[in-house]
Amino acid sequence: MIHIVFFEDICKGCGLCTSVCPEGIVSINKDRINASGYNPAGVTDETKCTGCAFCARICPDIAIRIEKVS
Repeated sequence: MIHIVFFEDICKGCGLCTSVCPEGIVSINKDRINASGYNPAGVTDETKCTGCAFCARICPDIAIRIEKVS
């Protein structure tokens, strides 16, 4: 099982992570604003995550971490 951690206060909402997710489950959360005034990214359905970590690798702010949970 995969757990995706978004460090919302670091995220600038650039959308790079949303563009590389092969499952289309990463999106910018328009209903939330972080401490820096940005709409942070988040995941819509974590159960569909394959653990590819494309989102974490492309993030320029290192705001995403992929964890494997047993």
